[in-house]
Amino acid sequence: MNKGTAIVGFFMSFLAGMFLMWGIAKSGGVNIAAENAANAGAADHSSAVIPVSAEDPTWGNADAPVTIVEISDFECPFCSRVLPTLKKIKADYGPDKVRIVWKHHPLPFHKNARPAHEASIAVFELGGSEAFWKFHDLAFANRSGLNADNFKKWAKESGVDPAKMEEALKSKKQGAKIEADMAMASKVGASGTPAFRINGVTLSGAQPFEKFKEIVDQQLAEAKKLVDSGTKASEVYPTLVAKNAKASPAAAGKEKDAQEPAQDNTVWAVPVFEDDPVKGGKDALVTIIEFSEFQCPFCKRVGPTVKQIMDTYGDDVRIVWKDNPLPFHPRAQPASNAAREVFKQKGNQAFWAMNEKLFEIQPKLEDEDLKAVAKEFGVPEMLIDSAIKGDRYAEKFEQTQDLATDFEARGTPHFFINGIRMAGAQPFEKFKEVIDTQLAKAKKMVAGGVPRAKVYDEILKEGKSPPPPPKKEIDAAPGDSPVKGSKSAKIVIQEFSDFECPFCSRVNPTMVQIMEKYGKEVKVVWRNMPLPFHKNAPLAAEAAYEMYKQKGDEAFWKFHDKLFASQREPGGIERANLEKFAEELGADMAAFKKALDERKHQARIEADAEAGKKAGISGTPGFVINGYFISGAQPFGAFKKAIALAKADL
Repeated sequence: MNKGTAIVGFFMSFLAGMFLMWGIAKSGGVNIAAENAANAGAADHSSAVIPVSAEDPTWGNADAPVTIVEISDFECPFCSRVLPTLKKIKADYGPDKVRIVWKHHPLPFHKNARPAHEASIAVFELGGSEAFWKFHDLAFANRSGLNADNFKKWAKESGVDPAKMEEALKSKKQGAKIEADMAMASKVGASGTPAFRINGVTLSGAQPFEKFKEIVDQQLAEAKKLVDSGTKASEVYPTLVAKNAKASPAAAGKEKDAQEPAQDNTVWAVPVFEDDPVKGGKDALVTIIEFSEFQCPFCKRVGPTVKQIMDTYGDDVRIVWKDNPLPFHPRAQPASNAAREVFKQKGNQAFWAMNEKLFEIQPKLEDEDLKAVAKEFGVPEMLIDSAIKGDRYAEKFEQTQDLATDFEARGTPHFFINGIRMAGAQPFEKFKEVIDTQLAKAKKMVAGGVPRAKVYDEILKEGKSPPPPPKKEIDAAPGDSPVKGSKSAKIVIQEFSDFECPFCSRVNPTMVQIMEKYGKEVKVVWRNMPLPFHKNAPLAAEAAYEMYKQKGDEAFWKFHDKLFASQREPGGIERANLEKFAEELGADMAAFKKALDERKHQARIEADAEAGKKAGISGTPGFVINGYFISGAQPFGAFKKAIALAKADL
């Protein structure tokens, strides 16, 4: 730290102390002056090529060797889609290796984005980074509800007084921060979202974890070289960002499109099944696999592009449809069932006509709408009604969703062009670029003796299959751990979780689905990992454990459900609610209160967390399934795959 920075740090620390004495720097229990002073003293890289200062919401340590600057928009679906990847980065690398810094970039065509950003800045000003990230998670989890009433609600849930937030917004000063961030983004060539600068290295779009990992690992190595040669940890970021920005200036590669991720040229071995709807040439040289669904507006948007592809390339291209009805689109699965029934009764041609018609009437996809459309193609209403109400093709959809999970085909639409991934509703030119390359490659294969009809089979032989989940070595859980499922089950799921973590709450429906599907085949063992920045989580974990000691597994899981259900309710998981829930479940309240007062189970909770850290688990939720590790609130398919591997190992 240079002399000037030290003086600034001392001065800011002095001010923070004065604010604390005067009692004017608190909001929701957070000493904001002290927090911002600490950030200013330790993390002020405001003079760096890509500046970072105490005005930026931050996760991770100030001197972390790798800084990921995230340029994002609360209303952008692609920004939302990258959240699980960022969570995995946090879990895998931890705050000592990676720092994530948020920059505001509300896009002009997202009308609700800017007010959300302004509200988030006010929350940050009042509650610091911890409050901001809570607000951030709530905003992305409810992108369709970006309005003033919800901003107040989310502020409260983030530990900030809504009235104070509203008062702060009246100043209109939040706009200056947004404009500064957007000017910075323009300067470094980031015109779309999400955009990332990893120590200054450009990564555009909602890229998979492997893309981030490649750059992060390379930058960790570069940072180590600097530190080994005598560079102070606090100077690593400005040094590397200057070097990397110079090597890859903004003018050399500006992001062209707000929703355009960089091209992934890995060839993936995505299979085609006999019962997949197909259109195009039977011996096409280019196979385009489309993971899609009928309620998704982006899937509708890409329809004209797919038609243009077929018109341009004719029988050289075939489209293979994979149903991936997303769970947050309630009419997607009924529509997929109806379309599948038409496919079964009338074949490919009718299916694709039905496909086009369903996108035409979107969002009108109620049962009567679906039956009316199907009737146009000669399929009786009775058959469609039966298919919808009986969820007739659920097993097929589950197969496709598992496949999507395996190949990281997150969201819809998602394409593989002769195995080359293309995510989202990209313009025709992007498809053309990949198709032309693949067409030339296929023609060479045919010239070399490969029959046209066998081209895709040959590509699959060279393609990459999805890797199995990583493995973690971890001891068996202690015998005094809460359990659900069969205690004699050979497949054991150790769940490391935190009662204040929103992602832990989000995975609970998946855990219910696991128990419903596998029953006595699996055993779920609860392991506590309250994260240090969740102030109420440790005591909540101790309270849940006291319930377990008093009344056993059933009471523990009921208490568990109440805690997660109350995360966003008044009082959250604070002590008053802990006592309320315990009383509702018939606890011995004198013993319960005494256990909390004396922190009776603190060591037991910390032992769980230590076991997780020893195994390399640093975030929540984390799951170890007979050694196979799943990080974060992954979909059911990820667990299904790990359980299948665990079964095969028995």
